[in-house]
Amino acid sequence: MPTVLSAHEIRLIGCMLEKAATTPDQYPLSLNALTNACNQKSNRDPILELDERTVQQTVEALMRKHLVLERSGFGSRVPKYQQRFCNTGFGSLEFNSLQTAILCELMLRGPQTPGELRSRVSRMCEVADGERIEIELEALANRSDGPFTVKLQREPGRRDSRYAHLFSGEIIEEPAAAEVSSETRAVTHAERIARLEELVAELRQEVDQLKLQRTGAPEADGQ
Repeated sequence: MPTVLSAHEIRLIGCMLEKAATTPDQYPLSLNALTNACNQKSNRDPILELDERTVQQTVEALMRKHLVLERSGFGSRVPKYQQRFCNTGFGSLEFNSLQTAILCELMLRGPQTPGELRSRVSRMCEVADGERIEIELEALANRSDGPFTVKLQREPGRRDSRYAHLFSGEIIEEPAAAEVSSETRAVTHAERIARLEELVAELRQEVDQLKLQRTGAPEADGQ
């Protein structure tokens, strides 16, 4: 696995992979184009508002990790950048076109189901078979130099589980509220009943004390 990447680094690499596939004539990207790509309103989740300084700092961090290369055309005065993250011959990461599109979408939109990915990766490459998405997700999860993806626990109300990339490190999931065990619910219910019984006992004690005070008051007056 490569170095663990920050959320901003993931967004930049995802944008470079996307633009290389969808608008190759405009790739590599200038700092301004890369900033616009990071802040794009479509095909992004979450939507960011990064300034050029932040993007520049992130680019420099990726260059130090040898994951981005400055490459300007002949006679160009504007620096342009391209990714060295995968499929470039500079590093060890090599993915087929569908795997690259899947990873790109996971970087740009976060965890998604195979069905969501199927409808989105088609803008970057052909998907001949609907089942191919799950096959490639499992291949990415089981690679000897990986894993690169992980299947998340199914969320309440969803038919399919989502998948996530692992380039930002291991994902720690919290149990969904609807998946709390019956034993835990029973304990919680028992605790509530016990508390209610305590409150009832306290109220009874107060009522008994009030009764004693009332019955004892006339006797005190008689004395």
